[in-house]
Amino acid sequence: MSTPAARLVLAADRRKVAPLDPAEPLTIGRASSNSLCLANQEGVSEHHAVVRFSRSQGWLVCNWQSSDGTYLEGRQVHQCKRLEHGDEIRLGRSGPVLVFESAAGVEAAAPTAPAAAPRNISVGEQQVAVADIRSAAVQSLPLHPHIFSWWLLLCLGGLLLLPFPLVFWPLQAGALAGWILLGSRKQHALVLVLRDGRAIRHGFANRRTALAHRNGIRQAIGQDPTPA
Repeated sequence: MSTPAARLVLAADRRKVAPLDPAEPLTIGRASSNSLCLANQEGVSEHHAVVRFSRSQGWLVCNWQSSDGTYLEGRQVHQCKRLEHGDEIRLGRSGPVLVFESAAGVEAAAPTAPAAAPRNISVGEQQVAVADIRSAAVQSLPLHPHIFSWWLLLCLGGLLLLPFPLVFWPLQAGALAGWILLGSRKQHALVLVLRDGRAIRHGFANRRTALAHRNGIRQAIGQDPTPA
């Protein structure tokens, strides 16, 4: 079975496209030796990032030797992260944005017949005019951002019970289990930025659902799920 083709599109100029080959990783950076050379882009390191295909995980973006970091949908990539159709890769904190497009995603988004674009989109209980939306993104943040501080405070307080091991050790084990369980939970929010500068947030139970809504809104904005 052949692997679907994919590509990276420069968000600032969608005419600039870099095709992706599953058999050959795409290196990105300012150095001329890179497959995708961005010599004149601010914030891009000599050897910044790599996009490659994995048979077990699909397309991945990996941070390479960047000084300002590589970000996927606003979250820093420390090693490698899986790519979904429409994901935005930012090189550095304020560098250029590359949009990942899979062939399957483009084909699924392509309309089979001309259809009228919706005038309004439901976001939770709100109706938002499509013409008023400037951008759509998904943010995934810790559901309990202060859990580490509470865990540390509980552990330090538990030291008072150190002379009583039958109480001390179960308390420490319970605190550790609570930190691992609660610290891994995240909240996912669809964030719409309107043309007047206001932002609308709507939470979702899982990231996949939030991404599906994001791609649908992006398609409604610019006839494509990945606007420039």
